[in-house]
Amino acid sequence: MPKPILLSVDDDSDVLRAIERDLRSQYGAEYRVIGSDSPESALQLLKQLKVRNDSVALLLADQRMPRMDGVAFLQEATQIFPDAKRALLTAYADTNAAISAINQASINYFFLKPWDPPTEHLYPQLNDLLDDWQANYHPAFQGIRVLGTRWSPRSYELRDFLARNRVPYQWIDVEYSANDPETKRLVEALGPEAASLPVVLFPDGTKLLESLPADVAQKVGLRTRAQTDFYDLAIVGGGPAGLAAAVYGASEGLHTVMIEREAPGGQAGMSSRIENYLGFPSGLSGNDLARRAVAQAQRFGVEILSPQEAVGVRTEGSYRIIKLADKSELSCHALMIASGVQWRKLDAPGIDRLQGAGVYYGGGATEALSCKGEMIYVVGGANSAGQAAMNFAKYADRVVMLIRGASLASTMSQYLITRSKKRPISSCGRKPVLSRPTEKVVLKKSLSSALIPTKWNAYRRTQFSFLLERCPAQTGSEISSSATSAAFC
Repeated sequence: MPKPILLSVDDDSDVLRAIERDLRSQYGAEYRVIGSDSPESALQLLKQLKVRNDSVALLLADQRMPRMDGVAFLQEATQIFPDAKRALLTAYADTNAAISAINQASINYFFLKPWDPPTEHLYPQLNDLLDDWQANYHPAFQGIRVLGTRWSPRSYELRDFLARNRVPYQWIDVEYSANDPETKRLVEALGPEAASLPVVLFPDGTKLLESLPADVAQKVGLRTRAQTDFYDLAIVGGGPAGLAAAVYGASEGLHTVMIEREAPGGQAGMSSRIENYLGFPSGLSGNDLARRAVAQAQRFGVEILSPQEAVGVRTEGSYRIIKLADKSELSCHALMIASGVQWRKLDAPGIDRLQGAGVYYGGGATEALSCKGEMIYVVGGANSAGQAAMNFAKYADRVVMLIRGASLASTMSQYLITRSKKRPISSCGRKPVLSRPTEKVVLKKSLSSALIPTKWNAYRRTQFSFLLERCPAQTGSEISSSATSAAFC
């Protein structure tokens, strides 16, 4: 974990070196000491530290500096790091100004120059200030942060990519948390770059604007290029079947590579809960299942290329040549295609504009936390839809499943049907089923008003109404026939 920062600012290089030396000798083990020779450059540094999510414990500035005095600097610096302790270095002649600054600018303390010996005139007072700061200090999140908006398809794609690849990150919705003081300070520190959403901030201070998953994958170190050009066994597809084949092949000594377009785990990896998988009596999430399988495969030396896509294959004698999306190629003796399935898409004009912005294929597991208090519609009646409905029911006010048939019995496992009866979940089909006694759920001729979240703005509501008016819903057959599991949020 990075050390909190003690920042000293003085245009006199001799004084700056002296204060840095004394601070470092006393506090260097617990704090990082940084010096700046001008208040302007110090403010720019503070903005960079804010973007990096570093913590600043102390701002120590000389009062007499050209263009901007110490009090003015501390007032501006407080807007960036309001919790940092603030102190002035001042000459005896400026004592009155320093005392006034304590009252007017919320300065915590002032030190007279020279402060020798520091054991009497510097450290005791700083110890008190830093003890007070530590009492209320909560270490900042040290990892990847993603800034975006909930209704942005690109933001959703990026969050889903990070979550499925098990890359820890912090999500900051700049619209939802617009009134949060910390978010405001971060956006101000970014300046014009804050408009290039989604923005990904890395712990080393670097950032990606209008980020794409491929760019982030390269930055976080996900492997997308093969280490060699020949393998005994190549597997295209990283779902449960592909992962199992990779484990079996590598365990028998085959030099194995697995190529996955999105994230290891496939469709199963997107499931919020799996309870009918052999060997896990208490159940587990799809993400956890994928994590375990990946660890097992890597233990046997399987090379996993993800995100990477196989776009072509040809044979040359006894070799199979696989062409990848980045135009590179690799060859193998044995090739296994385990490409799995893809979600069937809802066939309605305009739906592409809403994918990732209210319409989610595969259950929208990363979106569930944002649906607190909302009404959610899940289209489909098989296990994937049931698992998605159970997950959303933890947070949503109500979940409605839209199904093609008269009941769930022919398409969903009984354990999911039983569990759904204990949740605020209703089903709509040719006949209302699984409704709670106090509810009667009946499909309307038009779902345009029922499916639109109240938090959407007028533009999104108009878009959604437009597509649903062109999607017949009297019996639900047209809706559910083209979607295996789609969560409408």
